[in-house]
Parts: sequence; structure tokens; C-alpha cells
Amino acid sequence: MSHALPSSPADVAEVHRKLPSLHDFFHPGGLLAGSSLAFEHRPGQYTMAREIERCLARHRHLIVEAGTGTGKTLAYLLPALRRAREHQQRIIISTGTKNLQEQLFFKDVPFLETLLGPLRVCYMKGRANYICKQKLYALRDNPLLTGLEEISHFHSILQWERRTETGDRAEIDGLPEDSALWHKLDARSEACLGQSCPNWDQCFITSMRRKALESEIVIVNHHLFFADLSIKQQAAGAPDAGILPEAAAVIFDEAHELEDVASQYFGIALSNARFDELSRDTEAFLRAKGVSTSAIESATQSIRERSRLFFSSLPTGSSELGRLEFTDRAGFLEDRGDAYLGAFNALLRLEGELERLRDVEEASGLRKRAADIRSHLKFLLESTDPNTVFWIERRAGSGLRNAARARPGAASAPPQAFSTHLLATPIDVSTLLSETLFSRYPSVILTSATLAVAAPVSEAATEADAAAGDASTDPDGPPPASGGGSGVTEATAPAPETRAGKPGFAHLKRRLGIPSPRELVIASHFDYSRQALLYLPPGMPQPQAPNFLLQAAEKIRRILEITQGRAFCLFTSHAQMRNLYERLLPQLSFPLLLQGSAARHLLLQQFRETPNAVLFGTSSFWQGIDVQGEQLSCVIIDKLPFAVPTDPVMKARSEAIQAAGGNAFQELQIPQAVIALKQGFGRLIRSLGDRGVLMLLDPRIRTARYGAIFLDSLPPYSRTQEIAEVERFFASGAGSESSDKSAAPEPAV
Repeated sequence: MSHALPSSPADVAEVHRKLPSLHDFFHPGGLLAGSSLAFEHRPGQYTMAREIERCLARHRHLIVEAGTGTGKTLAYLLPALRRAREHQQRIIISTGTKNLQEQLFFKDVPFLETLLGPLRVCYMKGRANYICKQKLYALRDNPLLTGLEEISHFHSILQWERRTETGDRAEIDGLPEDSALWHKLDARSEACLGQSCPNWDQCFITSMRRKALESEIVIVNHHLFFADLSIKQQAAGAPDAGILPEAAAVIFDEAHELEDVASQYFGIALSNARFDELSRDTEAFLRAKGVSTSAIESATQSIRERSRLFFSSLPTGSSELGRLEFTDRAGFLEDRGDAYLGAFNALLRLEGELERLRDVEEASGLRKRAADIRSHLKFLLESTDPNTVFWIERRAGSGLRNAARARPGAASAPPQAFSTHLLATPIDVSTLLSETLFSRYPSVILTSATLAVAAPVSEAATEADAAAGDASTDPDGPPPASGGGSGVTEATAPAPETRAGKPGFAHLKRRLGIPSPRELVIASHFDYSRQALLYLPPGMPQPQAPNFLLQAAEKIRRILEITQGRAFCLFTSHAQMRNLYERLLPQLSFPLLLQGSAARHLLLQQFRETPNAVLFGTSSFWQGIDVQGEQLSCVIIDKLPFAVPTDPVMKARSEAIQAAGGNAFQELQIPQAVIALKQGFGRLIRSLGDRGVLMLLDPRIRTARYGAIFLDSLPPYSRTQEIAEVERFFASGAGSESSDKSAAPEPAV
């Protein structure tokens, strides 16, 4: 396995041997060409690898958009491995999703080992993914289990723990994702005893840390990276803080998600569930030890009662579920301060009772949890930080039984329980990231297939001048040519007066606070003008018009008849998705799948296995989905994916930009929508053999001045407004070898 460490002198020598140069690996006739992959030389892949190696060596930050099919994972893995080995350094690679993280570790790294020999690579997830031996053994000795299913799962986990080498819950078959039992057993830091734990040496977290310290490459995901970065920031650089080891550089794949993930972990979130979990864990741990007291039991019960009163007293919006800006916290404290103080003092009381249990190991961890919750509660209600937006979110209770998604006209179900979350989110993370990330690591590499956004017309000349100035003054010189240009040439360009500027990274640099990065856009390896046709149906009304849904249903029906289903229909709202699904259900003979009718992975499996299926989905299906083959031959999007302007975080960020003299629509809302649209359309062409049609029902991409920004940011799809062109596109591909999307799938690496 890739995470195995050298166990003999021969193995040690093997993992220290010199790795091949980029040229020897990537060039025609090189190592990669002689591998088991169906090799095709990709100039963009080699260009990207050279620039990453250059930036790692010169301690430079880099932003690189690598179009789908570039082979970007190999383009950053090999330079990272070479740098780490030659200079005895460690490099962290962070991915946006666990799926990509697992692809890197379980597929790409083993492939590289067949060419390069053993590699010292470690794979890390968040602590909640691992079993805590101490909790497991305590529950085994004092079983407090509920129901036959939980008892059965517990015995399965006990058997699994004896044979697992990693402690990763992903190895357990049949354990529900939302298992309450796992929550009692996972290795989250709140209940960790640290080095005082009797199972410290055998702990899976301890083992994972050891492997990370002995590895050249550590593969994580963005959530773990920023959770760790936040812990280290709060600990003011304490040497034992966090779980990730020190590193010389970080490479972020799927970097378009960084602002959202960083905002989540540099912010604070508190829910009624955290109070309930604290009470439950305190009772369970202390009862298992036989040291619980009536005073402690009274304190935990008080926390339950007072927290429920507090969360039920928070303001409500027009809808029971959803997000609401918490604007008048001072007024709330004046009117309902007793509810706040009741919850605050209940926590303080529990801390005092736990302080009395000086000889009980678990007590200190529980006391710290209570103190952390109390500190967060105080910040959420009393902080006056001007760079923070405070808001409330009420979420439906369990899984798919979501009252907000009930079908119109359906029989009303009993009200569903919901959880209430009180949140504080940084309005601008650029300064935080500049100080904690870009100043800390000598080299940070950001890459994704969707980072670049065409500049608005008013900014185009300024951006071009800035880019030219950077190239002339940078001692490294401009980045090497990508061999394919920027990849934004359009088959049918907008009128000159509405033409936008060249795609670039101005938005990303502003939002993340990246100081003086080098920039590179790699054109996709795919022939988009041949493989994809973008259909912009004429005569569509504006999205807010009363007849938009009627016209949209007709256009979708017509396209699906031509494509014979085999499509994703992607929507910007659940309501619009449900409406069009119900309009089209009686009109189409193809199997229609609706988001919410089953778990996401089951719907995807069903789509792949059902001929001519059509899947109706919202945001969770816009990215991170890879369906190769003719099964997906069409992607339909209802509207330009602008964020809801009244969302508390979006509203606060927009107001901050306007207050600073900027233009929030151009600087924030358009770039975010462009990247989301690129992600959605990116579901279609996933390999050299893929072929299909894209349809956008929103006429603003043609009629609004800002529409040119979207069009100039997209890959160079062929484009048409004629339905006859769509028919000819599919007719010309029917039965041809080039249209067989399953004939020669592009390797993931």
C-alpha cells in the first residue's frame, strides 16, 4: 500500500532513490508513455508540471486553471514528490472532496508507484472518521445501547476494530451515514484524553500522525486542512496544536471552494445539538466510570432545558426553515436576555461541577467542551467584530424528510423536527488567509478546472495592463506558453461592443488575499468545438416572467426527445426543479429521477444503470460528478446560477464591497455565478470520446451586457440558437466511432 513505510534497508534505499525529471516522465517516449495508461502526450500537462516545479523551487505562489482532461493530478503529484524527496521536505495536497482525495491515494499514487517505486505518501481525514479505542472499550465494558440495530452495529464495530489497520469508518459496510452510535465512538478532539489516555500508543489518530511525520506527501481534504489551520490560529502557533504536520508547501486541488470552506472554519457555529451532545456525553462517560453525581445530573438536565428555551426564543423569518440574518442582537438581549443568560449560566454550572472531579480523566475534556460552547455563545451574542456577519439557520431534521421540499399538493405530513444553528461568518477572509496561509507557507499552489473569469468590459484594459506589467517586472519572466492559448475562443463571439476581457484571476486574488501569485491558464485537452454544442434557445422569456416555466418545459421536452433522455437537468432552486419535474413527468416516456427521492449516491448509481434516464437535481449535482459514456449526453441548466442576494453572508459581503467603493455585482456575484456555471456544464465532457449538447434556458446570457462575461469564460463550445443544429449534431454523431463515449475513456490522471 502507498502508506506503508520502509521496513528493510532495501526498502529504505528504494524510497530515497532519485525520481525522474519532468521531461523524462512526460515527454513522448518517456516513462508515462511506456506505462499501462492509454498514453497521449498533453503539452498542457507538461507545462503545468514545469510551472509548479518552478514555483516550489522559487518559493512562489501559483494559480493555475487546468481545463478538464489536462491530467492535472499527475502534473502536480510528480513535481511535489520530486521537491519533497530532493530537499527532504514535506508537501500537503488538499482536495475539495473525499472522492478526489481517495482517487489520489488509492488510484493515482499506486499507479505512480508502478513507475517510480515505493512512495512515502499518507492519507488523512478528519478525526470524526476514526474510531476511538478508549470510547469503544468503555462502551464495551458498560454497554449503554438503544435498540437491536444499534446493538448489532456495535458488535460489528467491535469485530472490525480487532482487524482494522486504519480505524477509518469507511471500511465498515452497512453503517448508516448518520449513525448515532458512531457519534458515541468517534475520535473527535473534544473528548480526547491526549497522552494521558491508556490507549495513546495504539490510538489510530496517533498512528496517523506518525505516518504523516514520516511521509513526503500528505493528502488531506479542504475541510480537514482549514479545521487544522483554525485550531493552530487559535492556539497561537503552539507546537502540539492541530493534527497536520509542518510542510514546506500546500497544493490545493478544486481550489474554487477555498473561500467557502475557509469561511466555515474561521467562523463559529453553535446548534442546539451541541448542547444536547454535551449533556449526553457527560452522563454516559461519568456513569460508565461510576462517578456521576446528582449535582452533575441536575446540571446536564438544566443545560438541555435552558438551551432549548434559548434556541426557541431566537428570531424567526417568514419560513420555518432557512437562513435569516441576526441583525438586532442588542434588541434580542434586551428583550430575551434571560434566555441567553439561562443557557450561559447552565454551562458555567456544569463546569463547576466537573471541576470537583479532579481524579477523573474524562472530566477535564468535558469541562473544556462546556467552556468552549460558553465562549462561542458569548461571541455569537455579544461580539461587535465589524468583519463578522451573524445569522440563524433552521435545518430540517433527518435526511430527505424536508418540510421545505414537500411536493405541492401532496398530503401534509406531520411537522418534522428541525435543528437551529446560530452562526458567525467572516465577511472577508482575505486578511485571515494572507496571514495564516500565504505568509506561513513559502509556496501555495491553487488549481481547478474552474478558476478563471473573464474581466468585465470596464476592467479588461486595467487587467491587461497589470498582467503586462507583471510579466515585464517579474524576475522569473512570464510563465511558459500552454501550447493551447487560454482556451476561450468562441465559435460565435458576442458583438464587439459587449465583448469581455480575457479570463483571469482578479476575483480569486481579491477574495483570497493572495500576494503576487504567478498565473497560468491551461487549455483543455478536449476538442470542445467538436465534442460539445451549446444551445441557447431563442425567444425565452426572462426567468422571472410568468410564462418562463411553461416555455422551459417545452424546450426541455424537445431537447430530451432529440437526445433520447440521457441528461442532467440542473436547477438553481428546489422549487423550480420540482415544478418542471412534475410538468414533464406525464409528457416524457424516459425514466425521470428526482433529487430527494433517494440518497445522492444511489440516484447516481440508478442514473448510470438506467438506459435513457434523466436526472433532475440542484446544487449538489453541479460539481463532483463524473459520468463518462453515452449515458450522459446532455446537460440542461435553467438559469444563470447567481447566489440568492438576501442570503446573510452574500448580503453582508456585497454591502462591504459597496461600502469600500466597489461594485459587488461585478466583483462578487458575477464571478461566483460564472464559476458555478462552468462547474455545471463541466459535467458533460469528461473524456476524449464524450459528445453532447448543453442548453441554458436563461436569455440573459445573450441579452444582458454581463452575458459576455459568462460566454467568454466558458470553454470554446460550438454555439447555436437553432434547434435544427442540435438535431444535426446528434444525427452526425449517431453510430460514428468518434461518438462512442465509452470507446476510449480518458484516464483520470
